Amino acid sequence: MINKGKAVLSGLLLLAGLQQGQAQLMKAKEIYNKADSLRGQLTPLRTCYDVLYYHLDVKVDIDNKFISGSNEFKFKAVDRFNKLQFDLFDNLSVDKVVYKGKNLEFSREYNAVFVNFPEYFEKGKEDSFTVYYSGNPIQATRAPWDGGFDWKKDSNGKPWVATACQGLGASVWWPNKDHQSDEPEGMMISVAVPNGLMNVSNGRLVKTEKLKDGYTKYHWQVKNPINNYNVALNIGDYAHFKETYAGEKGKLDLDYYVLKENAGKIDFLKKNANETLKAFEHWFGPYPFYEDGYKLVETSHLGMEHQSAIAYGNKFQNGYLGRDGSGTGWGMKWDFIVVHESGHEWFGNNITAKDLADMWIHESFTNYSEALFIDYFYGKKASQAYVNGNRTAIQNNSPLQGPYGVNKEGSGDMYNKGGVLHNMIRTMLEDDDKWRELLRGMNKQFYHQTVDYNDILSYMNEHTGIDLTKVFDQYVRHKGIPTLEIKETPKAGTFLIRWISEVDNFKMPVHIFDKDGKAIRIQATSRWTTHSFEGLTKESIKPDTYNYYIGVSIQ
Repeated sequence: MINKGKAVLSGLLLLAGLQQGQAQLMKAKEIYNKADSLRGQLTPLRTCYDVLYYHLDVKVDIDNKFISGSNEFKFKAVDRFNKLQFDLFDNLSVDKVVYKGKNLEFSREYNAVFVNFPEYFEKGKEDSFTVYYSGNPIQATRAPWDGGFDWKKDSNGKPWVATACQGLGASVWWPNKDHQSDEPEGMMISVAVPNGLMNVSNGRLVKTEKLKDGYTKYHWQVKNPINNYNVALNIGDYAHFKETYAGEKGKLDLDYYVLKENAGKIDFLKKNANETLKAFEHWFGPYPFYEDGYKLVETSHLGMEHQSAIAYGNKFQNGYLGRDGSGTGWGMKWDFIVVHESGHEWFGNNITAKDLADMWIHESFTNYSEALFIDYFYGKKASQAYVNGNRTAIQNNSPLQGPYGVNKEGSGDMYNKGGVLHNMIRTMLEDDDKWRELLRGMNKQFYHQTVDYNDILSYMNEHTGIDLTKVFDQYVRHKGIPTLEIKETPKAGTFLIRWISEVDNFKMPVHIFDKDGKAIRIQATSRWTTHSFEGLTKESIKPDTYNYYIGVSIQ
């Protein structure tokens, strides 16, 4: 998802800050209700089954802002059970739940639905049931930062409709096990829309079906695992353009769906998409979804990382709606939405956080992917300038990680502060080839998997060769930043150095410039340690505060 912090450019930072402050106040008081737990916890009624496949089949009545249809759940029993939970917002009707041709009993509590089966499923058994539903889904008022259906019209007055539901949850518009830890291995998305319009969803279009009631149904097949908030509808009067990209795994199909009125701007999108894929395959490895292709789909909202069908609403211009949040100028040389949302194909879609609390995994790496795009085309110094410039939006008001089990994300600092964290680790590593291998290896090791904080920390510790446990604890789980305290001793060029941090026994490497301006890496801890730098005094000693986001106190 895009960074709400970027909204400073359009006067929305205050609103975002107030909203974040209210959210953090609630977290501080641990005010969570049963609905939060039902949505966020992995109870036995959810862990008892593993979703293998969905077939979502829905009809969209645009005039009445009404949807109706079904979703087939194909699953495998993880434990023996005869009752399970799926999720659907309670403003939508569960018309019936069908198993082997018979209607099942079910009950509802908040947005959770509990289904009773007439028999037990033994561990390992594969089976299926189908949920039929209908209603007027929640209408998004500020997509993609709030969720639901985005009902709009293009400049010609034709319907232009999209879904966006990250955070709020996919169950805002379709029934599913609404938890990021369980991804189907694939799915079919069948969407009926009024004749004259097109629906674009994830995966590949395998069939178009003319119905008798003035509707056309589009069938999209997804062959890769997909997290539920990425499943999307995009309905409009689209023009379709197609090309192929010579990627690391061979030919990758690139498809572009833009409003017909914007067909003349397609070369802009093609250029940005090709450059983005070139940079990211270099840094992260092959695009993770060759079987499903890569699409950019024009939407009225700004953008979302919908897997293999990225929502694009940046109005065919460089920057973030024509602006550069870093203030360096480097953000004006590329289309922010194409780069950022494509970065999520690796971090968020390929590697997915099991719990929304660890959404920082998605956003920190993807924020840093912007800098790596700059690095690929304009060099490392330019990328470092961009990361440093992005610090102005960091608030340090709450941790990047949210609370587990209640479907709550952490601070919006997960974007820019998260990008700073990865730039620091790269600086500590002092080996850009190894850094690239680390990022590519991460996407290979966690290919199409869900992960958590400990998975990422363990991987980084192993592959950097640096113990980053305390670093991640401070920058991800605490809101502040450490201060490097430096004391000059009576012996010329000798200093006592330690960290002051919210984390006990904190330690982190840091670079200090010698008298010739060369950066020397030292290991500093929470205890005073002695370090010598010939020719330096307390007036001339300088830690690298450009690449390290730290406080400094020199005495």
